Amino acid sequence: MISALSTRFRAAPALRLPQRPLFFWAGALLLLGDAIFWLMFASVLSGTGLATSDVAVHSFMVGSRNPVATALLAALSTVTSPLWMTVIGVLIALIWAAWKRELWRPALLIGSMVVAVILSTLIKHYVARSRPSSADFLMGPDDALSFPSGHTLGAGIFALVLAYLLVSRSGTRAKAVLAFAGALILTLLVAYSRLYLGYHWLTDVVASMGIALGVTGIAVFVDAARYGRSADR
Repeated sequence: MISALSTRFRAAPALRLPQRPLFFWAGALLLLGDAIFWLMFASVLSGTGLATSDVAVHSFMVGSRNPVATALLAALSTVTSPLWMTVIGVLIALIWAAWKRELWRPALLIGSMVVAVILSTLIKHYVARSRPSSADFLMGPDDALSFPSGHTLGAGIFALVLAYLLVSRSGTRAKAVLAFAGALILTLLVAYSRLYLGYHWLTDVVASMGIALGVTGIAVFVDAARYGRSADR
């Protein structure tokens, strides 16, 4: 079976950058993401730091609602739900594997999203943080735990890892900047939608963005370890 797969699928293309700078960026993303997450984690558990702004930010978001923004952000939140992100990710991976006859990058994308689900589930149950008042929810009831935001985490990892996998082989520097900027903007919009719609506290979405950066760093490291060019080659 393995030999059959090896003849049907080919290896991923070589990375444009050698291992050393990729390892540097992977480490930077991991350290930055870890720092953001653990700061939010400590803030939530102790009730200090950014957590002291959670209620004020929530009240501001509830008070700034309007019909147009509500419709747009509700649609965005629906499309980027964990369920739909899973469906979209699997479809993209299957199409990618069939079109390019490659398994590595589609598998790395799906693997990163699986890590997101596992981390979100474990952290939610450990922290066991309640959501804001259900009276402020704009899209119906949701009795899931609040910290971290599953929408923000799933969308962030999907967008950032996909951007890396696309530009790391064929993209120019300008394309890479645009791809990662687009991924970050999407992540920020999803985070904003969860605050605006009333389902999360500020520290929930910031922690999710930290985890997304960290998991992206791990994906870059794994990819570079397998397909990166060493300095002497």
